[in-house]
Amino acid sequence: MSTGDPLRGVSIVGIGQIPVQKATNQSLKEMGSQVLHLAMEDASVDRVDALFVGNMLADELQGQKHIATLIASEAGLRGIEALQVRAATATGAAALRMAYFAVASGEARLAAAVGVEKMSGGLATPALAKALDAKTETAVGATLLSQNARLMQMYIDRYGVSADDFNFFSLNAHRNARTNPNALFKDKKIFESVIRNSPVISPPLRLYDASPVCDGAAAVILTRSNEARAYTDHPVKILGSSVATDWFRIDDRDDPLYLFAAAHSAHEAFRKANVHRNDVDFFEVHDAFSIMACLLLEAVGFAERGEGWRMAADHKITLRGPLPVATFGGLKARGHPIGATALYQTCEIVLQLTERAGRNQVKNAELALLQSVGGAASTLLTHIFGV
Repeated sequence: MSTGDPLRGVSIVGIGQIPVQKATNQSLKEMGSQVLHLAMEDASVDRVDALFVGNMLADELQGQKHIATLIASEAGLRGIEALQVRAATATGAAALRMAYFAVASGEARLAAAVGVEKMSGGLATPALAKALDAKTETAVGATLLSQNARLMQMYIDRYGVSADDFNFFSLNAHRNARTNPNALFKDKKIFESVIRNSPVISPPLRLYDASPVCDGAAAVILTRSNEARAYTDHPVKILGSSVATDWFRIDDRDDPLYLFAAAHSAHEAFRKANVHRNDVDFFEVHDAFSIMACLLLEAVGFAERGEGWRMAADHKITLRGPLPVATFGGLKARGHPIGATALYQTCEIVLQLTERAGRNQVKNAELALLQSVGGAASTLLTHIFGV
């Protein structure tokens, strides 16, 4: 997106999240309104100018469209701008980007990004598969699960590794989730032997290589950086925001194991933020699948091609490692309620950068990277945050 005038600096001044659950009795509008009010309370405001809601599945699983205005109405915010945003499995990050633009352009002084999803309300897998090409992929039985399994098998065949070499991605996520009160698996202690012996769900992907179906909601409030301290004494800046696309089908890419959109989106975000990847203190990666976490580490340049798995195996992604990943459990263990996922990650980044992460705190964290994957890595959103 280009503008005639420079964009204003944008900061996060309020966050709100509720615990991820396997299934909740709350409605979408109740969940969305709850986290919106939590974020507004955190920012000490009773109204926003614009609301952008990320939700992917409600029309199919709950028979509900027009989610943004539904939540605005439930929250008592009559008259505000309210729009729904979608980017498949990167939907939450798209809502964040739209709220960012609303403030950066001057259209809104205060904007909210809300993510909400009830994946428990029906058959999520076939609905998620619609993020693929309907005629040439889903029509022949492809799903996001099967496509990621293909990528993992390609990786194993090319680099001579085994499925077990990916185990520490999941192990690290579950360890971090144990001290996150909002994590779906906060009460689940996992050992590597459990991961190794878990059932194969789409060869070579095993149960612990994939994120769970779950429900959740999270929200953030954004305003102009030069006014942020009027709302909070610990604002967090959005230093860079970028989105890029790849060829839609992985079969159309010269090298499916090179995530072009991730590399391009990261480069643009780093350029806009005027930072280098070596400045990043932790990475909230889109670990919906172990292979995707591995490929993102390589695409951004944190690891050489074929070596992303080794960063996990060598324990370089732990909270005390050189590049902490999934610091509150990630998609794998905190949970991946699609439309809400990136907003959960953003809340967690705010807690890290303001030293309120408790037992999950990354020491001396000043710069954070968030990447969100839409579909089979056909859309990539990158956000960079700092204090």
